[in-house]
Amino acid sequence: MLNSLWITLLLNQVVRFAVPLFFLISGFVLELNYDYHQNYFSYLKKRLSKILIPYFFWSVIYYSFIYTQNRDNFIKVLLTGDASYQLYFIPTLLIFYLIFPLIHKFKKYIINFPVLTILAISQIYLLNQDYFVKQYNFIDPVRISLLTYFVFILGVAAAHFKDYVSKKIYFLIIPILYLAYYIFEEGKNLYYQTFDIKSFYSQWRPSVLIYTIVIFIFLFYIFDKSEFKSQIAQKLSKLSFLVFFIHVIVLEIFWPILGKNDIIFFVIVSGVSFGIAYLVHKIPYLAKITG
Repeated sequence: MLNSLWITLLLNQVVRFAVPLFFLISGFVLELNYDYHQNYFSYLKKRLSKILIPYFFWSVIYYSFIYTQNRDNFIKVLLTGDASYQLYFIPTLLIFYLIFPLIHKFKKYIINFPVLTILAISQIYLLNQDYFVKQYNFIDPVRISLLTYFVFILGVAAAHFKDYVSKKIYFLIIPILYLAYYIFEEGKNLYYQTFDIKSFYSQWRPSVLIYTIVIFIFLFYIFDKSEFKSQIAQKLSKLSFLVFFIHVIVLEIFWPILGKNDIIFFVIVSGVSFGIAYLVHKIPYLAKITG
């Protein structure tokens, strides 16, 4: 029987796909909405401003008021995403935004089965080395870029194959559940070998790559082919970027009050975070700064 700790860690594994999926969706959305007539600098101004301004704003907030024990130079913190622990992958996303036009320009050489296969194999090799052998000694934006380039490129490719998603997609629920449990067992076994709890919190491994791809196919069908395009879902998605930035502040406020009551804690932190985001978005132009 699993005790409460292992149950918590098992549930944690269900969302190991989150950051890789974010990169995959980023490539997908960028390709779908790319303006063929704009120049590189117009593209950067349009895309980076939506991320860079809120990222800079919240990095200042976390660095100056929340995690003040961080004594690294602010420029270094900004470049590495270390102002707060949830910001770590934003610099990597900015790297992908910078190189996306190049990927788009040469997509006919990239988006084909042989090249994608080579990229997938090389990505699996890098993930295996980083997770099972020795973690690469690069700063986070570089390391994460090396471990996620394939999902970003796959997202670009998926924009051209989105009409081929089968309508008989619900069978994927079985492999999704299996992969979630496999990832849990994989992390648990590595923990028993190394006694390093970080094994559970790493999404940079071959199994998570496969899990992410299967999750993407399943969720794409659910949200694109079904009735999930509701007004509520659209409103929540518009608020989610700001929620991403502020939820850690809300978490830090309520954690000493609520302690380890996971369900109540999750509901309150989520509700307050979305409530704040909703109110902020009611103030003209403020969302451009806060996200």
